[in-house]
Amino acid sequence: MTVDIGNRLRYLRIRNNLSQRQLAKRVGVTNSTISLIESNASNPSVGALKRILDGIPIGLAEFFAFEPDKPNKAFYRADELTEIGKGGLSYRQIGDNLFGRSLQMLKECYQPGADTGKVLLTHEGEEGGIVLSGRLEVTVDNERQILGPGDAYYFESRRPHRFRCVGPVPCEVISACTPPSF
Repeated sequence: MTVDIGNRLRYLRIRNNLSQRQLAKRVGVTNSTISLIESNASNPSVGALKRILDGIPIGLAEFFAFEPDKPNKAFYRADELTEIGKGGLSYRQIGDNLFGRSLQMLKECYQPGADTGKVLLTHEGEEGGIVLSGRLEVTVDNERQILGPGDAYYFESRRPHRFRCVGPVPCEVISACTPPSF
C-alpha cells in the first residue's frame, strides 16, 4: 500500500487554514520544501515529516491513519470557489479539497503589474491556460510571450516558468494543472 503523503499534507494544511508559507515559517523550512512535498516531488524523512506535522499540529500515527473524504461534489457556484492566492494575485480554485484528485483548475486574476515572482517556478506535471481578458506575459525557459484574450499556453511544469500581468487592466485566466500544485 502506498500513501500519498503530498496530497494528505495539502489536505491537512488547507483544512487548518494555513498557506504553504505560513506552515513553512512555523516549522523552520522553506515554503518550496512544503511545495515539493505536497506535489510529491520530494519524499521527506520521517523526522522532517514529524517536524512539519508538529506545525499543524497532528501526530505521525494520526497522519497515516486518517482517510480524508474524497470530494463528490460536481458543481460549484462562483461564490463557492476557494481563494488560494494573495496580494495582487487571485487564484480561485474549484473545490476546497483536492485529496485524491489529479487535476487542479483555477480562475486566476492578476492585477496590473502582479506576477508570480522573480524566481521562476518549477514543479512536476503539466499546466495550461486560456487568457480571458487583459494581457499576460508568460515566460517558459528562455521563451517569453505576451498573450491576449483567446491566447493559450500549455507546457511541462518542470520547465522554469513565470506569469506577469502587463498592461493597465487586470488579466483573467482559466488554468489547469496536473497534479495539483498549490
